[in-house]
Amino acid sequence: MDFVYVGKIVNTHGIKGELRIKSDFERKELVFKEGVTLYIGKGFVPEKITSYRKHKDYDMVTFLGYDNINQVLNYKQMDVHVQREDLKLGSNDYLLQDIIGFNVLENGETLGKVKEIVYNGSSILLYVEAEKNFYIPYNDEYIKKVNLKEKNIEVYNAKDLII
Repeated sequence: MDFVYVGKIVNTHGIKGELRIKSDFERKELVFKEGVTLYIGKGFVPEKITSYRKHKDYDMVTFLGYDNINQVLNYKQMDVHVQREDLKLGSNDYLLQDIIGFNVLENGETLGKVKEIVYNGSSILLYVEAEKNFYIPYNDEYIKKVNLKEKNIEVYNAKDLII
């Protein structure tokens, strides 16, 4: 099974078994909804979402069969995953984690490889490993095209970001 990391359970909320998840996952609308199965912790324990709501910077969920805080306390600080196939991505869709390792090209010249995705509060940055490492904002101003088949990313004006 191919699991995708979507966040971490940081705490409980209230006394009725609701959990507070901190998540930077870019496709939350596919994950955090009633009926979706999340996989918790290192053992990938399957749990079906029965309710979801947004609260401040957190994604709040309850799971089927849990209605008391004492039943979910052991899930605190555990990672949350979803099965990739449950996301039902189209053939041209991808997750940001999929582009790690892709070559970054500007006008046919290779600038480096994507080493990491950095969530910088309000923006997402691609950390590019090169002769001189640099960051590229993941937005239309810099990203021209992501080619999944050839595993490369065509960019505009990225040379200006290399210091």
